[in-house]
Amino acid sequence: MAAARPERPTRTRWWRLRRNPLRRTSYLVEAWLLLAVWTVALLAAVAAGVGAAGAIERDSAGLRAERHPVQAVLTKDAQSGTSSVDGVGDARAWATVRWTAADGTPRTGVARVAATSKAGSTTRIWLDAQDRLVPEPAGVGQARFEAVVLGTLAGVTVAGVVLLTGTGMCTLLDRRRLLQWDTEWARVDRQWGGKTR
Repeated sequence: MAAARPERPTRTRWWRLRRNPLRRTSYLVEAWLLLAVWTVALLAAVAAGVGAAGAIERDSAGLRAERHPVQAVLTKDAQSGTSSVDGVGDARAWATVRWTAADGTPRTGVARVAATSKAGSTTRIWLDAQDRLVPEPAGVGQARFEAVVLGTLAGVTVAGVVLLTGTGMCTLLDRRRLLQWDTEWARVDRQWGGKTR
């Protein structure tokens, strides 16, 4: 004899919005609240993500526009004890370099160069508008990747905050409903002659 499987109850969609004599006003409020929270979360996530990505790409483009490369000469060998592997796979180290500023004055500073660089060799450094040493700006591809990652992170964060706020509001509605149930059960219990607590 085969064991009978219990049937799963069917889920009723949109039950909070359907007319029902047992439906409380708080269920209707909760339904509209959930719809509004999900809509706001979606729109806010897209707006925050696109806004953050656009700001990062504009910032990177501005840095690329204001920085310019210059050839410099190493005054000392690169310090091999401070080398590190760069993102492209070559080892980089700090070294003292000398270059000529736009006004013709010689300048010196410390820049990252290839770890195998020797004194007297030339290297490319990056300067800002005031001829100060600055890091190399991110390329277009790297800036786009950063914009996508940080834009996604911003969108997820904003959506999370909105959804967390909506969850908190639904929790408050649930607590209110439970208090109403307690009050109503106490009243019914007294009507039936029972004792409340």
